[in-house]
Amino acid sequence: MSSVSTTAPNGARPVRRTWRLPITPLIGFGIVITYVSCALFAPWLAPYGEYQVVSDVPFGPWNSQNLLGTDQLGRDFLSRLIYGARNSMGIAFATTVVAFLIGGFIGIAAAAIRGWFDQVICRFVDSVMSIPDLVFTLMLLAIFGSSVWNLVLIIAALDSTRVFRISRAAALNVATLEFVEAAEARGEGVFWKVRHEILPNIMPILISEFGMRFCFVFLTIAALSFLGVGLQPPTAEWGSMVRDNAALINSGDITPLIPAGAIALLTIGVNFVADWLLGKSSGAQDV
Repeated sequence: MSSVSTTAPNGARPVRRTWRLPITPLIGFGIVITYVSCALFAPWLAPYGEYQVVSDVPFGPWNSQNLLGTDQLGRDFLSRLIYGARNSMGIAFATTVVAFLIGGFIGIAAAAIRGWFDQVICRFVDSVMSIPDLVFTLMLLAIFGSSVWNLVLIIAALDSTRVFRISRAAALNVATLEFVEAAEARGEGVFWKVRHEILPNIMPILISEFGMRFCFVFLTIAALSFLGVGLQPPTAEWGSMVRDNAALINSGDITPLIPAGAIALLTIGVNFVADWLLGKSSGAQDV
């Protein structure tokens, strides 16, 4: 919360204006900070190691030693859940960064250069986006393998087409404004216009879009892991944890629903923050 004093008319006492963070981004920031803390401090928060077998009984019940029981191999489920935050969020974050570096750079360049370069890139992006993402991802993973690096690069390359569209549209809106045309009239180059005129004016939109894209990438990785082609065992990942322990649902055990709930809760929290940032950048909110 912050406040500022403004001068009132007729010599009256200054009026203090106060801004308060709305409840939804406050909840979102709380969720995100909690998840990031779990990811960063997983070795200290988890009671056991990520791969450590702690019980001879598969699918062990909840007890004082294993608060959420054990999985199909006798590993502590809570520890796997905490380490899964590091693996799932870390890989999704890295993938989103790579997607923005590729799509954002090419999108802004296309808007600044325009002409034939813009048309060629747009038609190529259209052709890639015409193929369903999941089908294309599964095909490429089948060809190149399901290693972590392949997973990051393939999803980032496909997701960069969406980033390209957003960054190009935002950059085109700025590139046609008078101050950019004045820079062109002064003889400024393309890179100077992008660095000093276009990029600073579209950065809030890109930041808010980053949160949205992170959610989509995070859910894609979870879905691929659930299908068995994402992060491979023994790495802890929430999507694969749901698949590996799904048999417990038949006996009324809600343990497989916990990583699914963790996925949903993080998505909600990031969207709360992204929606607030989008409102701030568009001027629709005063807080």
